Amino acid sequence: MTLTSPQRKQGIPPVAHNYLEQLVAEWYEFQGYFVRRNVLVDPRPNGGYECELDVVAFHPETKHVVHVEASHDADSWERRQVRFARKFTAGRKHIPKIFGGLDVNVSVEQIALLAFASTQNYSHLEQGRIVLIPEFLSKIFAKLKGRRLNSSAVPEQFPLIRTLQLVAENFNLPEALPAEVLE
Repeated sequence: MTLTSPQRKQGIPPVAHNYLEQLVAEWYEFQGYFVRRNVLVDPRPNGGYECELDVVAFHPETKHVVHVEASHDADSWERRQVRFARKFTAGRKHIPKIFGGLDVNVSVEQIALLAFASTQNYSHLEQGRIVLIPEFLSKIFAKLKGRRLNSSAVPEQFPLIRTLQLVAENFNLPEALPAEVLE
């Protein structure tokens, strides 16, 4: 994100353009992953790039690599298939090089995190598993359950996760969905 001059002068830090991508990146970093956001791949001969990968995360202990494409679109499944096929194909091609020098597993888990969708008829887009936002949030709330702000606050470098901790501690939330989500 480019900051305007008044923002720079006031010392306002840049924020993600997409809060869902920010939440995904914070979640993985909070769990010990090295995270890359908005990774530009396939440079064009006359400038620009063919594709941007939303969030790519690597866990140094487990060697797990995950590529998440987050979307608020309400597009048709046909349009989604085309867009996610392009992004997930580019991810499989370029992710092994993104964490250069690290012992990265070549197997990449790919996830399409969707706001407006159902998994009744579709469970995958291209080779990426579909995860719905309620499932993703349930996973976060399950991890935060019982974690008290006064004794085990989420570090301040994760403002969205910390906000969810505040919500989890101060409101009666329904039990987490029984889903294996974004492990």
